[in-house]
Amino acid sequence: MTGLLPVNGAALSADARLLTSVRALGVRHGFDYTDNAATTAMLTEHRRKLRAYEYGPVMWLGALALSVGVVWPFLAPAIPAFAGRPELAFAPAGPLLIVAVACLTFAQRRVKRELRHPRLAGYRAVLGLARAHGVPVTHVPGWLVGRSMGGGREAAPVPVYAGVAADADPDPEVAVQTEVESPSDVPSRDEAPSRDEAPSPGEVPSPAEAKLTTPSAPPPAVPAKPSSVALYEAVADEGGWHDEAGCLLLFAGIGGVAWAVSSDTPLGYLAAVLALPLAITTWLAGARQGREKQHLRETAVAYVRALAAAQSAGARVPELSPVLQKLLEEETEKERG
Repeated sequence: MTGLLPVNGAALSADARLLTSVRALGVRHGFDYTDNAATTAMLTEHRRKLRAYEYGPVMWLGALALSVGVVWPFLAPAIPAFAGRPELAFAPAGPLLIVAVACLTFAQRRVKRELRHPRLAGYRAVLGLARAHGVPVTHVPGWLVGRSMGGGREAAPVPVYAGVAADADPDPEVAVQTEVESPSDVPSRDEAPSRDEAPSPGEVPSPAEAKLTTPSAPPPAVPAKPSSVALYEAVADEGGWHDEAGCLLLFAGIGGVAWAVSSDTPLGYLAAVLALPLAITTWLAGARQGREKQHLRETAVAYVRALAAAQSAGARVPELSPVLQKLLEEETEKERG
């Protein structure tokens, strides 16, 4: 699952104009974004650093100081040694909260700094250029755009460029633009970097030279999506209510028995007779649906793995659906532990 790239070198090389722009970015950042193995290693290394910053000792220290600082004023009066001494109950809270804010701010700044690493910024620009040239991007990992920092807001979104016409020539000025904060921040052509900042003509191959580097062999076939995967996409967000409904029915049955015993009303036993079988039936239906969804999930995982293998062989993999993108994120997290 971790071997599936957002876009592979074969897809980037299929369009000579896109390849020229990507190579211009590579020269600027000193990295070959068309090398699948090197790109995978680069993304893996930066993701490891981000996880170390997000879940490192500084973050844990800040969370611990925040928890103690918030709870201490309520906990201290219950301790006999601090009874009647409010200064001991509230005095430590201030320094603890200051330490917590300092640690959490420091950790968050390190995460944002890592997200803005030049090579990651260049790779986000590659994804933006690929979309502008009509090349499908299978998925955009949440950590790559800072979505894992909380909520759906992206701290470092993929740049959005204007679509490239089929007969348009590649523009090195657009290619060297590597990072924008949001789609509304995309600079105009007058604000783009000058040609003095762009790679020299000898460093960037011409479109004709780029076409010569394109493999002539046909790419491998992309696995067709099985019907079971389409079914998983349709039912992935369904269910989840059987356990709660079964518990409510069980409590209703127990309440009926308690009412019958306390008030000597036989009607309460009837409620128990009706509620308990319904609770068991609901639980069994939920278990059956869970097994079916697990089987469909395994089929979807196998399909995504097949896509990763096809991409490694040079195939242009289509964009994953939101359900499969979420599945890919979950499986990647599971593999990384």
